[in-house]
Amino acid sequence: MARDHTDKLTLAAVLGAMGPGLLAALAGNDAGGIATYSSAGATYGYRTLWILPIMAVLLIVVQETAARCGCVTGKGFASLIREKFGIRRSALAMAALLIANTAVTISEFAGLASGLALFGVPKTISVPLMGLVIWLLTMAGSFRRIERILLAVSCVFVTYVIAAFMVGPNWGDVAASTVIPHLVASPDYVSLLVATIGTTIAPWMIFLAQNNVVDKNADESDIPLQRVDTVSGSVLACAIAWFIIVTTGSVLFPAGIGVSDAADAALALEPIVGPWSTVLFAAGLVAASFLAACVLPGVTSSAICEAFGWERGADRSWDEAPVYRGIITAVIICAALLVILPGVNLFEIMMSAQVINGVLLPVLLVFLVFIASDKIIMGTYRNGRVWNILTWATIALITVLTAVMFALMLLGF
Repeated sequence: MARDHTDKLTLAAVLGAMGPGLLAALAGNDAGGIATYSSAGATYGYRTLWILPIMAVLLIVVQETAARCGCVTGKGFASLIREKFGIRRSALAMAALLIANTAVTISEFAGLASGLALFGVPKTISVPLMGLVIWLLTMAGSFRRIERILLAVSCVFVTYVIAAFMVGPNWGDVAASTVIPHLVASPDYVSLLVATIGTTIAPWMIFLAQNNVVDKNADESDIPLQRVDTVSGSVLACAIAWFIIVTTGSVLFPAGIGVSDAADAALALEPIVGPWSTVLFAAGLVAASFLAACVLPGVTSSAICEAFGWERGADRSWDEAPVYRGIITAVIICAALLVILPGVNLFEIMMSAQVINGVLLPVLLVFLVFIASDKIIMGTYRNGRVWNILTWATIALITVLTAVMFALMLLGF
C-alpha cells in the first residue's frame, strides 16, 4: 500500500531520497564525457554552451520517466521490456547492452590510467589496483554502502568548478553563449554536438536510474521525491559539463591548443594557468572514471539477470546470485586486462561502443515511452500528453543526430 503523502517533501525526506538520480546523471560525466566537453571548449570556445540547457531538459525527461516506472512497478527496466516485448527482443537488447557497456568500461579504465599517470603512477600499477578496489566495492554486499561511497566520490567534481573560476573567464560572454545558440557550418562541429548529447544520455543510465529506485524500495508515494532527485542530478551533471567547457574555452581556445582527451586538457592547462589546474583536472578525471567504472559492471549484470529472471543485487551473496556477481567480475577483469595489454586499439573499442549506443538508445527510449504510457502497467501514473510529446521529441532529436553522426563517419569526417 502506498504511504501517506503528508510532509513527504520535508528537507529530511528529500535528502533521504537523494541518490539514484544523482548517481545516474553524474556517472554520465565519465572519461569519455570529460574528453568530449574538454575538446568542445578547446576547439570552439563557448560556442557549444547553449546545448547544455537543452541536454538538461532531455536528461530530466528520460531519467524521470525511468524513475517513475520503477516507483510504480517495483521492477527494473529490463524486466518490463521482457514482460511487454517478449524474451527475444529483450535478449537482443541485453546482448547489445553487454557489448556496449563492456567497451565503455574499458574506456573508464583507460581514463583511470591516463588520470593517475599525471600523478606519476604507471598503468601497470594503477589499472590492476583500481580494478581490485572497484571489484571489492561492487562485491561489498550493501547497496546503501555502495551508494554512499559513490556519492562521496562524486563530490570531487567540484574541482571543475574551482578550475573554471581559477581561469577567470569573461562571465558576460559565457552567459550570452549559454542562452544564445551559435551554430558553426562545420561537420566537426555537428559531430561534436552529437557526441555531447550522446555522452550525456547513455542507454545504461536508463537501467541505472530505474534499478536504483527499485533497490531503494521506492513506491508511488516517493515519486515527488524522486523527481527532485532526478531534476537536481540532471542539472548538476550538465552544470559540471558547463564548467569544463568554460575552463577549456577560456584558456585553450584562445591559445589555439586542441585536445583529444581529458589528460591532454589537464597537461595543456599547466603552462598557462599553473600546476594546480592540472591537479584539479586530473583529480576530476580519476574520480569520474572511477565512479563510472564502479557503476557500469553492476548496471550491466543487473539488467541481464533481471531480463532472464536470475537473482541479482549487491545484497545477494555468491551462492544466491552467482551469475550476477560473475558477470560483474568478468567485465572488470576484461576491461582491466585490455587496457594494460600492449597493442590493443582502445580508440576502436570506444568508437564501437559509441556506434552500439547510438543504435541502442533510440530503441530503448521507444521501449520506455510505450511502457510509461501503458495504462495497465502504470495506472494513473502513466505518461500524460505533454510528457509523451517531450519524450517522442527526445527520441526524434537523438535519432536524427545519431543518423547525422553515422553519415559524418561514413563520409570520413
